[in-house]
Amino acid sequence: MMKKKVLFTLINMNIGGTEKALLDMVRELPEDQYDITILMLEEYGGFLDSVPLNVKVRYLKNYDLIKPVIHNPPRVTSMDYIKKGKLIKSICFSTYYLVSKFKKNKSFLFDYLLKNYPQIDNDYDIAVAYAGPMDFISYFVLNKITAKKKVQWIHFDITKIGFDKAFANKNYDKFDKIFVVSEEAKNKVIKTVPGIKKKTEVFYNLISPNRIKQLAKEGKGFDDVFDGKRILTVGRLTKEKGLDLAIKALARLISEGYNVRWYCVGEGKYRDDYEKLIKTYNLENKFILLGSDTNPYRYMDQCDIYVQCSRHEGYCITLAEARHLNKPIVTTNFTGAGEHIKNGETGLIVNISEDGIYEGLKRLIDNEELSRSFEIRLNNETGHLKNDELKKIHSL
Repeated sequence: MMKKKVLFTLINMNIGGTEKALLDMVRELPEDQYDITILMLEEYGGFLDSVPLNVKVRYLKNYDLIKPVIHNPPRVTSMDYIKKGKLIKSICFSTYYLVSKFKKNKSFLFDYLLKNYPQIDNDYDIAVAYAGPMDFISYFVLNKITAKKKVQWIHFDITKIGFDKAFANKNYDKFDKIFVVSEEAKNKVIKTVPGIKKKTEVFYNLISPNRIKQLAKEGKGFDDVFDGKRILTVGRLTKEKGLDLAIKALARLISEGYNVRWYCVGEGKYRDDYEKLIKTYNLENKFILLGSDTNPYRYMDQCDIYVQCSRHEGYCITLAEARHLNKPIVTTNFTGAGEHIKNGETGLIVNISEDGIYEGLKRLIDNEELSRSFEIRLNNETGHLKNDELKKIHSL
């Protein structure tokens, strides 16, 4: 039997939920049935060494030249061309940008940027715009990759990010399938882009419970001496992950005499802001930023309470992983939270606020019996069966 050739396209291998979800999925795809390639825009990220050996890795040539044009304000790009003596290029870029803006379709600009880029024609059976939604990757998969079937993957709550509705309405219908990582997130996608309803379905991020439990026993984990409650959050140091709410909630718990420490595994552009906030609340030895780690499971296994304090998510793979380690959980009520946790039965779902997080933690710390009941019920849950999700890939 011929192997099915599948290409997944994403930005890089940064340590994040999207990248982790892809790695977990490709590990589950039978090697004797699938020939897998990952195409990245950038050769970067802490998960690069975690790509399975049977998976081919490619990088988009000259993306470093395209990236600033996509991300910088158009005036900056145009002036940069002029400073370099490229007047005609500045005029061409400005023209395509204005046409894209007037027609509310950035495809015109992407077409100009990729006009000299050759078609990738490797007889792929499936090409996936996995880092989604990222319009440049969506356009690239649709227009520069030859494949029998094309798939758009959406990992986020599109109402909480910079989602280009006009681009999606003009392009998403060209995909054969749209996968969204939670039921609630899927409903928001369909409401925003109603024309893709029939080809859109949920594909839950795959979790490997046995692998998580194995990795949880590797390495040291916490290296400080502490006899109180250890609270853990795993996630990037960005605004959407809500660490500022966590810091303020912890300050209230400490002021009331609770013997707790809060740890965060993750890195990001808000580190300086959070360090200043930690100092403002005199929590230098109470709220501890551990930095990024490709194996956060040892910390998950050793913590007393896991907290997901995000302002928004699509599915939240770290929350799913904490569930499989049977941790008492407090999570904010972002999109998809109710698909992980049954409020009051397997964890607590609280308001996305300092008050919500504080009250949830206080309730859990004060009630040991409630914590134990969450652990027991989580242990009895089977979670999402990977075979149900893999069938969706097999059927393409």
